[in-house]
Amino acid sequence: MKTTYISTMAFLKKFGILIVLITLWAILLAVSPTFRTIENGINILRQVAVNGIMAIGMTFVIMTGGIDLTVGSLIAVSGVVTGSLLVVNPQNVVFAVLAGIIVCGLFGAMNGAFVAYADVPPFVATLAGMTIARGFAYVYSNGKPYTLASEGFRVIGKGYAPIIIFLVILLIAHTILSKLKFGRYIYATGGNQRAAMASGVMVKRVLIKVYILSGILAGISGVVLASRTNSGQPAVGMGYETDAIAAAVIGGTSMTGGSGTIGGTLIGILIIGTLNNGLNLLNVSSYYQQIIKGFIILGAVCFDIFSKKKSK
Repeated sequence: MKTTYISTMAFLKKFGILIVLITLWAILLAVSPTFRTIENGINILRQVAVNGIMAIGMTFVIMTGGIDLTVGSLIAVSGVVTGSLLVVNPQNVVFAVLAGIIVCGLFGAMNGAFVAYADVPPFVATLAGMTIARGFAYVYSNGKPYTLASEGFRVIGKGYAPIIIFLVILLIAHTILSKLKFGRYIYATGGNQRAAMASGVMVKRVLIKVYILSGILAGISGVVLASRTNSGQPAVGMGYETDAIAAAVIGGTSMTGGSGTIGGTLIGILIIGTLNNGLNLLNVSSYYQQIIKGFIILGAVCFDIFSKKKSK
């Protein structure tokens, strides 16, 4: 009896979120004719690309036992830095994009340094970083959006480009976690930092690298969003960190660190994107959507805690 229970829990932990996604699709396919269209499916993928790229970075951070609340603000930072340079020279797309991403990477390095070397709790360090980054975006842009007219830059957010960028980053992230030594170090750091250090893992370096990576990916998300909207806005990205955290947690990444997969995060972001799209099609108020997503996050965390207790 106990063996059957353990097997059931293991099955649900491995395939539960996939079952949830398939069930959600089945319900929406049945009740919404618009949801059934290919165009809507592509639209969902395009919509989740921005949050999906951020969620990948968030997955790395959460796997180390941390959290990154700055990613929403860094979308704004990336947008205004890139936008300001494109306003000066609309043809210099590569330099503008790299500048926006690098600045976000520097914010990530700041977060990582406070967490790794100053022993500031990740929540506190990134909460402060979130406020600093948002303030930076407003000061840098003088509180005004940059309207972009660069045709070369618009290509990044057009058609299938956001989806392709997301999938390429997804593949690279999966390779890092499943094939490279750095991926093993991330799991080890999140599982038990002291044991990881005793095994020769440079834990502080791992922490800084994952926060830099999270900052860079948030910067890429900001570039894609700015390209889609043809503007760099200091107010954009508010609350985006919630969906990034939700995607990672729903996808099975443990808030205590040490476990998680990029495939799980992909399913998590598809669940969030499908919910947003489906509930909009059904004319459900955005206020209720927030409540629903909140309960889903809570349920995912509770399931993770419950399954770990039962496996001991």
